[in-house]
Amino acid sequence: MDKTAFKKLYIYCNISLVLAAFISGLSFVAQKLGMQYVGPFTFNTLRCLIGTMALFPVMFFYSTNQKYSLKGGILAGIVLFIAFSINQYCMIYADAGKAGFITSLYILFVPVIAIFLKHKLASNIILSIFIAIIGLYLLCAKGIAQFEVWDIFLLISAFFFALHIIIVSHYSKKSDAIKLSTLQLLTAGVLSLPLMIYEQPTLNLILAGWKPILFIGVVVTGVAYTLQIFGHKATKAVIATLILSSEAVFAVIGGVLILGETLSIKEIVGCLIMLIAIVLSQIPNKGGKNEKTNN
Repeated sequence: MDKTAFKKLYIYCNISLVLAAFISGLSFVAQKLGMQYVGPFTFNTLRCLIGTMALFPVMFFYSTNQKYSLKGGILAGIVLFIAFSINQYCMIYADAGKAGFITSLYILFVPVIAIFLKHKLASNIILSIFIAIIGLYLLCAKGIAQFEVWDIFLLISAFFFALHIIIVSHYSKKSDAIKLSTLQLLTAGVLSLPLMIYEQPTLNLILAGWKPILFIGVVVTGVAYTLQIFGHKATKAVIATLILSSEAVFAVIGGVLILGETLSIKEIVGCLIMLIAIVLSQIPNKGGKNEKTNN
């Protein structure tokens, strides 16, 4: 691929990641509504299997001839299942603001894993990560001084979300995004099924909450996670993580527009700091090839 074509792909991938973050950020209301009708594992099973069914026709009619990795899809699905399960269960008990901040610490785990895998990080990326964490704290953290046991599990889920990003980043380079996304969601959905049966959900409750469940399954799980996989094709994992972390900003904006919430000065400053961090991550290093030196 020549330099011009790569730059175009890089821009498209970044746009895909922003859209994925936008969808995920604005999905908070629907996610809360869905949990009013079903348990966490039932919710995860339905969102993954609905997402899988939504992607099947797209996979057959619009997917490219690019090969897909069976190993990559299953591995990504297993890790996503673990992350979803831990995180969704903790959301029953944990404070939403603090849970959002701790979960967002995948932004720190991804570069740590990348360094462990012997990838080099440019200085502006390292600075962007720490700036973004400060922004996330101002934006999300409420009652952070109070320690609870659920915080440990939320931190574990953040690690698995980070691991999922690393896996997707690796396998998305040579795999069809739709096929890879479909396989990972199918894997996560099948693994969640026994836990759903344990909760003994009723059909009446599922049907009562069909609107938020369907929205989360099709738009958030099916569309956003596919956009995320496509975004990794030219955008390295650490930069992609910074862009995806902007979902916290979109979540706050969604609360203002949909729920009529107001922003505090601290939250406004947090949003601005997050945006600064993302812009800073896009500045090329001295070699002018920021995207090729960071993972």
